[in-house]
Amino acid sequence: MGAADVIYYTFHLLELRSIVQCNVSQLRRKIWHHPVHEREKDKESVSLKVCFDLLDQTSRSFSAVIQELHPELLIPVALFYLILRGLDTIEDDMTIPIEKKDPLLRDFHTIIEKEGWSFNGNGPDEKDRELLVQFHYVTEEYRKIKPVYRQIINEITRKMGAGMADYCKKAAEGKVGVETVEEYDEYCYYVAGLVGNGLTQLFVESELANPALNERPQLQKSMGLFLQKTNIIRDIREDWNDKRRFWPREIWSKYVDNFEDLFNPANQEAALNCSSEMVLNSLNHADECLFYLAGLKEQSVFNFAAIPQSMAIATLALVFRNPDIFKKNVKMTKGTACQTMLDSTQNLSKVCQVFRKFVQQIRKKNTAKDPNFLQISIACGKVEQFIETIFPSQNPESVVRQKPPETEAEKKERLEARWDISKFSMCTLNERGRS
Repeated sequence: MGAADVIYYTFHLLELRSIVQCNVSQLRRKIWHHPVHEREKDKESVSLKVCFDLLDQTSRSFSAVIQELHPELLIPVALFYLILRGLDTIEDDMTIPIEKKDPLLRDFHTIIEKEGWSFNGNGPDEKDRELLVQFHYVTEEYRKIKPVYRQIINEITRKMGAGMADYCKKAAEGKVGVETVEEYDEYCYYVAGLVGNGLTQLFVESELANPALNERPQLQKSMGLFLQKTNIIRDIREDWNDKRRFWPREIWSKYVDNFEDLFNPANQEAALNCSSEMVLNSLNHADECLFYLAGLKEQSVFNFAAIPQSMAIATLALVFRNPDIFKKNVKMTKGTACQTMLDSTQNLSKVCQVFRKFVQQIRKKNTAKDPNFLQISIACGKVEQFIETIFPSQNPESVVRQKPPETEAEKKERLEARWDISKFSMCTLNERGRS
């Protein structure tokens, strides 16, 4: 910790406390944290242990959340992640010619069924190339899971591979970047929305989520799009350095003549207004993400889904009208990250508090000189109203008249009953017919 960090945390003691509780780089070793479930490492095969090592290498923080999942889902979700990460590693590698990349992406769903398949054709600098070099361990364990889980994973891999191949083919033909908002949504759906769809099927099939979620594809889609769109906003500078452009022309062309003009300091105000519209586009998914989380009943599954969403809304508040995103890849402080993760491993009420906090930060940074000012205010209000509907705030008069404080168990039961009956059940189960 440098001198600047010492000064910062002197005035942000709550963030410092969160770091003590939760070391970001070693999430599973955080003090006072008791995992809902833990791996039984002594019962794992050699190939499965390699898979978890690869999981740590590709995403340490995400790996930690996966490894606390319910035993029924632990291995299927871990393999699902590794398979899609392998697919993404092929798609991302600009050193692989399209003639080789296209069939790999389109056939990846059949490749994962093959015994002993691995791939060493990635460029030497591709950060996750080792995953594909040792991919035969992944396919070995994949063939051991329940057929119904394999079917779900295979189908999502097929759809995602085809979508990625189409995008890569367009790029190879000289079409750089995304043109329309519709195309932007489609791209985000293929690389993230499909993940939400697959995970939902796994959650429901394992009986750890409300079956009604399977009948709400828009909620599943929003879970993925909210994450992907937020990352695309944050990573604009890094993507531009890599000659990638994911912000749709339909949006940025309202503010500048050429995409590269966004990075010119002389155009800072226009760039910030453009980024505001991108944030607005992402923020419109936030309330549906909270709606989705209400359908997850098992604690480890809830944690697994809630943490990324909370981190996304925190990131969205960070990048909103932040000129630094056009200069570098911005990151939230460790204290904010830790506190956000800790707050997201409790219940829906706590996650709603997280969303409300960061939505209010966006509202505070919103400015009337931004052409998106009114729409952003409406979008923030929509999220806040959704939360208020589930967990109404108390006014002073009601506090005076209230009964003696209820116990934690009574509060939990009351809040769950309010949401489950008056919201989630009415909005989803009525589509299945009344019994």
